[in-house]
Amino acid sequence: MSPTNTNKRLDIQASVEEGSWPEEAVLEALSTRVLERAALYLEEREGQPFGTHPLEVSLVFTDDPSIREINREWRDQDKPTNVLSFPAFPLEPGGKPGPMLGDIVLARETIEREAADLGKPVEAHLTHLLVHGFLHLFGYDHMDAEEAEEMEGLETRILSELGISDPYAGQDPV
Repeated sequence: MSPTNTNKRLDIQASVEEGSWPEEAVLEALSTRVLERAALYLEEREGQPFGTHPLEVSLVFTDDPSIREINREWRDQDKPTNVLSFPAFPLEPGGKPGPMLGDIVLARETIEREAADLGKPVEAHLTHLLVHGFLHLFGYDHMDAEEAEEMEGLETRILSELGISDPYAGQDPV
C-alpha cells in the first residue's frame, strides 16, 4: 500500500489487489477527492470532530471472488457485494474517531454490473460507494428505516457537492 494523501483530515492508503481496475494513480486521485470532500462535509456541516492528526483509511480495490470470500468470512454471506467497510473501532455517528478509521473494500465486477443496471457511469457509482463505505466507518448504518434515511441523506448531500445526483431518488430507505 502506498500513501496517497497526508493532509489535515485523511491519510489514505490504497491498494489494487485483484480485478481490472484503472491504474492505481487514477484510483488514488478519485478516492482522495471523494473522501476529502466527504470528510470536509462531515467536519463542517455535521460537526464531526476530527482532531489534529489525519485519520488513516485503507482502501482495497479487488474483484468479486475476493470480496465474496471476505463477505463469507466476516458477514456469513456467501456472495459478492459492492463494498464492505471495517471500522477500526466502534464509533457512534458524530463520535470522535481514533487515528485509524478503518478499511473499505470494493469489488470491481459488482460495481460495474450495478452501474450498468442503473444506467450510470462506473466512476459515479464508485464515488457513491466510496462515500457509503466511508460513512460506515463513522458509525452510520442502514439497518432500519430511520438509520437508512439519515445515512442516505448524508450520502446524497455529499454526492451533490461532488456533482453526482441523488442515487436514492424514487426509492424507499433501507
